[in-house]
Amino acid sequence: MKVRVLVRLKPGVLDPQGRAVHHALEGLGFAGVVDVRIGRVIEIDLADGTSDEAIDEMCRKLLANMVIEDYAVEKLGQAEHA
Repeated sequence: MKVRVLVRLKPGVLDPQGRAVHHALEGLGFAGVVDVRIGRVIEIDLADGTSDEAIDEMCRKLLANMVIEDYAVEKLGQAEHA
């Protein structure tokens, strides 16, 4: 089984990387960019039958800093990672 974990900064947390990208896009002439937030994607191959609780625990204990980040878990179908 493959899962994708999307980790993002919580709303209100300063995002210097996002701000730098926003500034660069404006400098390149891209109008209409209101805000940019930078996150990360983690793809994990797990044994079939790994529980949702175990996946959640992995995220809370290691993959996301729960003080400043939120995360979402997406289970991928066979066609998406074949």
